[in-house]
Formats: sequence, C-alpha cells, structure tokens
Amino acid sequence: MQWWRDAVVYQVYVRSFTDSDGDGVGDLDGIRSRLGYLELLGVDALWLTPFYTSPMTDHGYDIADHREVDPVFGDLDVFDALVADAHEHGLKIVVDLVPNHTSAEHEWFRAARESAPGSPERERYHFRPGRGPGGAAPPNDWLSVFGGPAWTRIPDDPEWYLHLFAPDQPDLNWTNPEVWADLEKTVRFWLDRGVDGFRVDTTHGMSKPDGLPDAAGGGADPRFDHAGVHDVHRMIRAVVDHFPGRVLAGQVCVRDDVAFARYVRADELHVGLTYRLLECAFDADEVRDAIEDSFAAVAGTPSPPSWTLADHDTERPVSRYGCVARARAMAMVVLALPGTVFLYNGEELGLPDVDLPDEALQDPRWLQSGRTDRGRDACRVPLPWEGTAPGFGFTAGRPWLPIPEEWADRLVADQLEDTTSTLSVYRRALELRSCHPGFAGRELEWFGAPAGCLAFRRVGSTVVCALNTGDDPVPLPPGDVLLSSSPLAGGLLPPDTAVWLA
Repeated sequence: MQWWRDAVVYQVYVRSFTDSDGDGVGDLDGIRSRLGYLELLGVDALWLTPFYTSPMTDHGYDIADHREVDPVFGDLDVFDALVADAHEHGLKIVVDLVPNHTSAEHEWFRAARESAPGSPERERYHFRPGRGPGGAAPPNDWLSVFGGPAWTRIPDDPEWYLHLFAPDQPDLNWTNPEVWADLEKTVRFWLDRGVDGFRVDTTHGMSKPDGLPDAAGGGADPRFDHAGVHDVHRMIRAVVDHFPGRVLAGQVCVRDDVAFARYVRADELHVGLTYRLLECAFDADEVRDAIEDSFAAVAGTPSPPSWTLADHDTERPVSRYGCVARARAMAMVVLALPGTVFLYNGEELGLPDVDLPDEALQDPRWLQSGRTDRGRDACRVPLPWEGTAPGFGFTAGRPWLPIPEEWADRLVADQLEDTTSTLSVYRRALELRSCHPGFAGRELEWFGAPAGCLAFRRVGSTVVCALNTGDDPVPLPPGDVLLSSSPLAGGLLPPDTAVWLA
C-alpha cells in the first residue's frame, strides 16, 4: 500500500522538538514523550532530521557515522524504542538520508587528510591540485552554497578538497564503488531497524561532471543536476523496493518540469518535494499558478504532487506572509489538495521567525558568509510547550537557541484548550482531510472567483476550498461551512481567510 500518496508528514527538527535530559538540545526520548500529541494532531508520519553521530557544524547534516546515533540525541536502543512506540501510535517514521557528503570527522576523511595525493583514501572524495603559482588558487570557480569558495586546501599539502556546503562537509566521489557500497549498507541498516522510508537530502547533488569544469560562462550549473545522479537514486530505490511499504522522498531543487519528472520516475523517488507553493506570494493568481505548476511537474509520472509551506531551511509562513491569519489560510489550502503534505514542527502553533541576537546565531552560513547571511536559525527556535521562560516545557535547562518570552501566548498547552487557536484549526483540518469523503479525489477542478480569490474542489467531490487574498470581503460560495481559518460573518469570506464548504 502506498500510504504516502495522501499522507501528512510532520517534520521534526530533532534539536528543537523536546529535550528529555535538560541539556537544552532536543532528543529522541523527547520525541517519544510527545507521540501522544502528534497522534492527537492527526499527522500520518514523522520525518526526523539527522540524529546521527556528528560534530554538529551543520547541526547534524555533517555526519561522522551514518549508522550510529549521536549521544546528544540518544542511542540505537532509544531509536528502536521510538520506532516501536511511533508505530503503536499509528505513525510512520521517515529519516533523513544524506548521500552527498560526510563530516570532515568521518573516518574516511580523516584517513584522506593523512594520506598522500592519489591515494585510495582520497579517491573517496574530490581532491585536486590548486591552480596558479604554487597551486594557491582553487581548482575551479565553484562556490559553496553557504558562501565563499567550494574548495578548501589541506594545510602543507598541494591539494584542495571540494565541499558544496561547509568546509566541514566534504563531498563524496560518486564514481568510487566504495561510496556506493557504503550507502547501500546504510540504507539497509535503517530499513532493518524498521524505518518506513527516507527523505533524501540534496537529491540533485552527488554526481559531478567529468573534469569538474568551471561554472563561468553561463549555461547549466555544473554543481547540481548532473545526469549521473539518477543512477544513485535508482540504486537507493532498488534497495528500498525489497522492503514493501517504504517510501523515498526527496527535495528536488530543479525548476524545469522535464528535469523534475526525471527524479520521480518509476525506479527513482516515490515523492519529489517541491517549493513552488512555498515560494509564491499571498496572491490568489500566484497560488493557483503554483498549484497548477506542481501538478504539471509530476504529470505522467507515478508520483503524487507534494506540498509544503515551511521546513528547517526556510522562513516560517507567519513571517513570510506577514500575519498568522494568512498562514492559517494557506495551511487550509494546502491540506485541501490531493497528494503528500509536509508540515514543519511549530507551523501548527502559528510560530514566526525569531530575530535572534548575533551572539546566539549558530548556523554555519553566518560565519562562512562573513556575517552577511544570518542563516536559518530564525526558523529553528525550539517549540514552546507549556510553563514559562526560558524553557517553556521544551527543556528543564536553557534552550540551545533562546525561545522568545512573547511565545508565552502560543503554548501548545493553551492552544489545545482554545477552540479558536491555530492548533485547533490544524487539528480540525487534519481530521476532516482524513475522514471526510470529500477529500478522496486525485484531480482538481477550479471555479470562477472574484478578483483576489480562488476556489477549487477535488474532481467528484462536494467539498470546495475558497481563499480570499484580496482587500475586501466577498460572498461565500454556496454550501455548508465545514471549517474556516478565521471567523466568518454575514455570509462573507473576509480577506486573508480560507474556508471549506460542503
């Protein structure tokens, strides 16, 4: 059964969800303690960000051991207990798979640093001599996603190594069979432990063009979306297919529909995450275009469309749209759509980004950009559960990022008791999506709507979703109101509001 086709997947940013031991960092036992909440919320699956052994330069995406749990998060026994408990609560577990790079503290890279140029140890990565006098310039002109050159020189060594992200995240060489074999071992390891699938990080990375040519001169970005990446995805899928009912999802950062469709062919990803809806403004025409574009991207493939408004790398919807009302309205649009929905922890609480002081910032982008890019910490602040500052029920200690005192009015405990809260809107929407027969169709049909508005339903359904992004109230479409993102009055749909009608 392809449970993911209409699933709602809740992303747990492990560091920021719940801390069980008072060290200020979220952990696996913390997640176990909140499974009842997640079941009550009504999601179908949890996607866990990396909890593997790591020096935490990029907060877990720099992995030193892909088959071990970092002590800050727990151990393998705790992970096994989490999987078992989640399944008892009816929740699937999806974990991050990071195949593009390792940590600089991985045993392979430590061996590479200590080995001579041309050695087998260095062949697992991309080592090259520098250019110019004394090899003082990087081997090519590629830039890191985090800022600065994508190359770092080994001290007292003629060679540089490639890192598309932080210098502590050296890129693996996917022409090396040892790299392939190790990833297959990792995939089997976690599937054997009962995970229900993987979210593949940097799906468009891994493979690099022969000779690592310069990027200058225009054309395609040589760092990403090289044809050989599809061989990697086919290998992962071939392993996963031996474990029925498991899913492969991945963020596909390509804009061209033809290129996107290659990643969700029958022998690659089951689900391709797209940011098209996340990236559009709060404007009815732009929202409709993004929805239609997302359907077009998977047309003719086995993949369902996917939808998300936030994750651990992007501005939270409340901050992006400018208010909680718009974020709630967009959530109802997303949850009315057929396909796989990804929610980011805290989205259901109406949390905004946090304006953190400079001294609190920890994202490697901050330092690598010369303190010009403030990074992603603003959307990663821990969740406020109950009680008072500084821990707000997230931790008995001091949170790894400070939780603002004004979040005292957005606590989970209070919102659970308030039928008008953002959390209550999400709970009711998820319940209707799961149980109401009007959410069964796979295709959309659009209705005429006033300027600044849109309305649609699934083909064959009696449930209509309407959104008003304009400045003035408009008449409600006919039907009985099932749910609205903000209060309704006088038979009108107010600005910044969505409604479901049967």
